[in-house]
Amino acid sequence: QVQLVESGGGLVQAGGSLRLSCAASGLTFSSYAMGWFRQAPGKEREFVAAIRRSGGSTYYADSVKGRFTASRDNAKNTVYLQMNSLKPDDTAVYYCAARFTRYGGTWYLRANEYDYWGQGTQVTVVS
Repeated sequence: QVQLVESGGGLVQAGGSLRLSCAASGLTFSSYAMGWFRQAPGKEREFVAAIRRSGGSTYYADSVKGRFTASRDNAKNTVYLQMNSLKPDDTAVYYCAARFTRYGGTWYLRANEYDYWGQGTQVTVVS
């Protein structure tokens, strides 16, 4: 069955960096667009970043643009989220998600557009 397993979360001071990984199995990874979402306590899950199947294009929420970078290694079935200049407002559980796509022309920005989800990894940023 399909599994997405996130790792790399933790506790970091404001201004610091973390790199999240999401390892996928049970699917043809290169056929899936990938997304990163986050959910803070008491808030709805929100879009963070998306990356096309090839990894050649990325899209970011305004709140993380210029600070976060999504990438993927299709040979390793893994997607990454490099997070720099972290702020306390970035504190949340971070999830990766996979969406099967036949063509690469659409950005998937809503949680309900994704087929599979990981279990999440906690990121806590302290000031």
